[in-house]
Amino acid sequence: MALKVSRRGAVPAFIVMDVMQAAADREAAGGDVLHLEVGQPATPAPRGVIEAAKRALDDDRIGYTLAAGINPLRERIAQHYKDWYGVSLDPSRIMVTTGSSGAFQVAFLAAFEAGDRVAMASPGYPAYRNILSALGVETVLLETERKHRYQPTPELLDAVEGKIDGLIVASPSNPTGTMLGEEELAALTGYCKEKGIRVVSDEIYHGIGFGTRPVSALESDDQALVINSFSKYFSMTGWRLGWMVVPEDLSRSMECLAQNFFISPPTLSQHAAVAAFDCHEELQANVARYAKNREVLLNELPAAGLDDLAPADGAFYIYADVTRFTNDSVDFSKRMLAEIGLAATPGVDFDPARGHGSLRFSFAGATEDMVEAASRLKNWLKR
Repeated sequence: MALKVSRRGAVPAFIVMDVMQAAADREAAGGDVLHLEVGQPATPAPRGVIEAAKRALDDDRIGYTLAAGINPLRERIAQHYKDWYGVSLDPSRIMVTTGSSGAFQVAFLAAFEAGDRVAMASPGYPAYRNILSALGVETVLLETERKHRYQPTPELLDAVEGKIDGLIVASPSNPTGTMLGEEELAALTGYCKEKGIRVVSDEIYHGIGFGTRPVSALESDDQALVINSFSKYFSMTGWRLGWMVVPEDLSRSMECLAQNFFISPPTLSQHAAVAAFDCHEELQANVARYAKNREVLLNELPAAGLDDLAPADGAFYIYADVTRFTNDSVDFSKRMLAEIGLAATPGVDFDPARGHGSLRFSFAGATEDMVEAASRLKNWLKR
């Protein structure tokens, strides 16, 4: 008799990881790859973080911590909200997590029951809907367009039939890079308060912006569930460290879930991350490089025939319409990797219904790679 297999694991693949594998296979076979598929900074962690990690290793302070993280880090994160947003937070509301991915698991389990309905913009980060699906929570995809700046709006929410229990907001967004201004975000949080909808605000790309101030949901809703990470702006992807600002009504349940799932976040990373908030000069230099990379792609992609691009206000992505060349973004990305060594992510990862005609290009790498990628793409598409 066959053994039972849980349906919870029957979620779609995270396609960008499959693209990364294909790119790694090409490199292992001796081929070159320009990596525009993954949202990973090419820069290392800040020097101050690395030095703090070395000190922590020398002091051998790498045991378990409390499930919510070490107090010096929670206090420093709370100060960050005062410095950047003018929001005063008790450090007890900060929960340090095993990356933002660990935060999403704990947050979704604490906030939503199986059968609840959670809305999110499409195109949007695929792990939201896949984690929710594994937990038995229904995702309601809001099919956003350029006129919405690919962000949810009260009008789109109002058009949904039936009750909505939660809304995921991402500003800057992955994959489009669009951001919500202060008035737009306040309108969303106000609508959700009125309707009894839990707001989960993904702010992991805050700090990476190009002329637009990032706005935290906490500025208009002090009980928003906010998730952030050290991976993107702080250039610490492999350190697997994130955090949440926890609503008071979820504090104890989140703590219990974190205790049982993770025991504690990575200890070495926590001790090192306290120093990250003193490294803004180095981190802003990274953002300046992203700005240059963005400029290269915004100038050169239209020259290659890709002139329908989402507004890239922040993060490090360009979301491009490729329907002039294909209506199968998965096949297109495979051919692009095989023929010119350029890795990018098919739009179906972010928009299952409409992403067959889109690609996401990450400009988190070196500027010379962006220049070379644009050159190869122009030559390839004009053959």
